[in-house]
Amino acid sequence: MLPFRFYLITDRRNGRHDPVEWLPRLAERGLRALQVREKDLPPAELAGFCRRLQAALTDSRRGLRLFLNDRADLALALGFAGVHLREESLPLSDQPAPLRNALQFGVSAHSVDGVRAAAAAGAAFATFGPVYETPSKAAYGDPVGLEGLEEAARAAPLPLLALGGVTPERVPECLAAGAAGVAAISAIWNADDPLAALERFREALGGL
Repeated sequence: MLPFRFYLITDRRNGRHDPVEWLPRLAERGLRALQVREKDLPPAELAGFCRRLQAALTDSRRGLRLFLNDRADLALALGFAGVHLREESLPLSDQPAPLRNALQFGVSAHSVDGVRAAAAAGAAFATFGPVYETPSKAAYGDPVGLEGLEEAARAAPLPLLALGGVTPERVPECLAAGAAGVAAISAIWNADDPLAALERFREALGGL
């Protein structure tokens, strides 16, 4: 069972709020998992951004698990809990044993076959979607919908986090379709009040 139900993903270029400024406040309100997803940054700049996040967290970090998009080597060097692999990343099955043993791996999946492959490779969880239409996930094709989410949840014993257009109001139907939780980007970073938005997700999920 995953130790979190809500998975926040950073997007400093398209969000209204600065992750370095807001992450400590979100952590204090109970955020338990964050993926740093800043694909445009080269490794040195990405490491610097991650270190600024870590420095800002200080005592408010508590049980917050940090995951880094794609770069398992940097995740290990930075002391992150894990790494999140994209479909075009080096597959989990090909990751070096020291990294596999030291880090928790999440995987992005957009199909039932992708979910099955992630489970077979030993992923701890997968994001699945886009479930609903959303501009940030338009490149991945048409939404999979709740039926697609339900089919994927039945396909393998792997916790799935519904991603793509998920709002607090849509959480109940995602959970009913078999999701273990949800992931979000703009629902927090473009909210008028990110703390209030996080609280609405907490209420809908029954915990973060």
